[in-house]
Amino acid sequence: MVNAAVTTKAYVTGMAWCTGLGSDIDAVWHRLLAGASAQREVESPHALRTAYAVTAPDVPTDLTPERRQLLMAGDTLARCLWDASLERDDARLVPVFGTSYGAHLDAPGTSSLSAWATQVAEHVGLIRPPITVSTACSAGSDTLLAALTLIRSGAADICVCGGVDVLTTAKRLGHSLLGTLSSDTLRAFDVRHDGTVLGEGAGFLVVESAASARARGARVHGLLSGAGSANDAAGSVAPDPSGRTVRLTVRRALRSGGLDVRDVAVVSAHGSGTPANDSVEAMSYGRLFGAAPAPPVVFATKGAFGHSLGATGALEAITVIQALKAGQVPPVHGLHDVVAELPLPVPAGRPMPLRGGCGLSVTLGFGGFNTCLLFEGASDVVHG
Repeated sequence: MVNAAVTTKAYVTGMAWCTGLGSDIDAVWHRLLAGASAQREVESPHALRTAYAVTAPDVPTDLTPERRQLLMAGDTLARCLWDASLERDDARLVPVFGTSYGAHLDAPGTSSLSAWATQVAEHVGLIRPPITVSTACSAGSDTLLAALTLIRSGAADICVCGGVDVLTTAKRLGHSLLGTLSSDTLRAFDVRHDGTVLGEGAGFLVVESAASARARGARVHGLLSGAGSANDAAGSVAPDPSGRTVRLTVRRALRSGGLDVRDVAVVSAHGSGTPANDSVEAMSYGRLFGAAPAPPVVFATKGAFGHSLGATGALEAITVIQALKAGQVPPVHGLHDVVAELPLPVPAGRPMPLRGGCGLSVTLGFGGFNTCLLFEGASDVVHG
């Protein structure tokens, strides 16, 4: 028997993002469907493995990293609350914010990974202090996992959650020295892939209980139906090559939502473009879904947005909701020849339609932090 409290679904009633392709959700979505990418050459004082990176066009580049992150987060958060028709001083709002290292690697003497979140909450006018998550590249996803847990436990009725991260000199140099950067551009799941390209951005979502959403007549973008996580503990940067915990993460998310692999129509992959991560994901999805009579479509957006680290999970959550709304997914930028390990449909060159079903967003973080979010479309909302 499935525990009803475990499978309680949260309503997504607000969304906003800031990406390298812009900040308007519909306009950016159309650009993704057209195959656009924000990757471009960005100056650096250091010799790097690649000159390519992604910056947010709506945030001035002449400001300090700390100031750019605060502006990105504050503006996106405010737009998310507006989209949800919520007042900023609503005492029910529980903020859950995430980042990787934010601006801290370029700010010597920084002693707190949460001070930025408090500053953002105070600037926007939120009453309650934020819960702050810092779990590397899965941080944005983990804020949604935490929010779903709070709602299911009855500890919160409405959460505003998401991730933000900023492109900095130290991050680009660090990833270049680690060898995780591409020698050119990011090509997720393509046979030519050889690394990632860093980016920046912010994504926030309002999730709330069904009772709260119905009581205020909220517009519903979709359902956050489940979440799962696991840590493979294989190393500080490299994933466990077996993919065992990636599969465990997905299964936990599906079990959390009372669904199984046959219900999945689309997977937003982490798709970082590094051979190690792409290989683990490709093998994992093949084992999970390869025998399904109607396997899900796999897509990835880092070729368009860059790898925005702690923000990526929130941005990709929004893309899954958009895909379920539109009934199609955008092509994977830079993909021409899909790696042999990925036997599922992957859109290359043009959008691909979806069958009905649920969507997964998967993020794989340094330190082995793996998180999977399960979404259903707004048409699955049962009113009453």
